Amino acid sequence: MGSVFQLKRRGALEYFEIEFPFPGIARGIFTTRKGGVSLPPFNSLNMALHVGDEKEKVLLNRKIVSEALDIPLEDFTSGEQVHGDKAVVVERDHRGRGAYDLKDVIPGTDALITGEKDVALTAYFADCVPIYILCPQDRKIGIVHAGWKGTALGIAGKTVKTMKEVFGIKEKDCMAFIGPSIGPCCYTVGENVFMQFSYRFEKSRDGFFKELFQGKWSLDLWSANKYDLISSGLEPQNIFVSGLCTCCCGDLFFSYRRENGNTGRMAAVFKLI
Repeated sequence: MGSVFQLKRRGALEYFEIEFPFPGIARGIFTTRKGGVSLPPFNSLNMALHVGDEKEKVLLNRKIVSEALDIPLEDFTSGEQVHGDKAVVVERDHRGRGAYDLKDVIPGTDALITGEKDVALTAYFADCVPIYILCPQDRKIGIVHAGWKGTALGIAGKTVKTMKEVFGIKEKDCMAFIGPSIGPCCYTVGENVFMQFSYRFEKSRDGFFKELFQGKWSLDLWSANKYDLISSGLEPQNIFVSGLCTCCCGDLFFSYRRENGNTGRMAAVFKLI
């Protein structure tokens, strides 16, 4: 299952690229922490402007990635990421929002969908779940930022629903790729999170949680999002999970939990070609 996310290198830069079953439609990238210029604790390839890193270094990191991928930085388009459940349609005139400055990000959204070739959907991660949604027949894509709050709100399924409403896609024809994020091996949560999932997932909730001791559970965000995508109409065989835990792999990934919030972010980049 993890083989669709292939680790690639360009000099010091290391990143994952999705090997899609339908080539020639889109490119899906997930950066690592390697190959940039940021100083500790953001060392080295911090891609996010909102974490306290020097803006000039972040923009240089983005330029390094842009040039290595041959995707213009002017195409990078991002949302504000507020841990909600809203999906926004990215039109051509949204192109470049958030690429150079936080002031013009698309406000209040954790999921972006598009059918435009001239935009690269981008989102930023350090344990939250990146979900790439590809509808190959319709040539439509979506990127989802799903932390525990967004997962509990069903953001993955709601993004598929929005794609159907806006683009007329058929859910059974869509594919989803769940990228590197914190795994159940490392993600311990308390009763508040457990109860939030109870409201959304009811009986199925027990498949995502394993009780460790009184009032503490491990949470499998991969399984929760996969369940949500299947519930929204995707075929189970069309959902691929990287199985890479950002908290375990400190050499490759930033992790909010492992580094107590004082860390950088990886970027998910998704673009039609």
